[in-house]
Amino acid sequence: MFKNKFLTFISFLSITFVASIIGSISTINYKDPWYSLLNKPSFNPPDWIFGPVWTTLYLMMVIAIWFFWHSKNRDKNTLYIYIIHLVLNTTWSIVFFVFHNMVLALVVLIFLIVMIINLILRFKRVNIISSYLMIPYLLWCSFALVLNINLIMIN
Repeated sequence: MFKNKFLTFISFLSITFVASIIGSISTINYKDPWYSLLNKPSFNPPDWIFGPVWTTLYLMMVIAIWFFWHSKNRDKNTLYIYIIHLVLNTTWSIVFFVFHNMVLALVVLIFLIVMIINLILRFKRVNIISSYLMIPYLLWCSFALVLNINLIMIN
């Protein structure tokens, strides 16, 4: 990968936001009417909050991997894990919103959370800021896990 900081930032931004765009397209095109008709728990956030939250989280992921990449002692395996985690992130949207399979989406989300924890631990060894930048993402995905479980239970 590039050593130029600007080019690596643009590369990580592109890779991460391609995952975001695929997930967004899946959600927008297949969410309704299925999702609107589901019974939702009282703590389900309003639809308008997801766009700003996910945009912020994706940007934090980009900054985290970018800081990591430009640190001493970085390793390529962590980069591969980062990419696999993006695939899982996108897969959740497809499984949940396109295929309407909440149980399989729950399984994907559990694997995603494990990958995020793995990334946080790997980042922590190399760049503490990178690990901190991933914590809000872990918390949001943990909240999504609770939502996903509740949606399965009440529908």
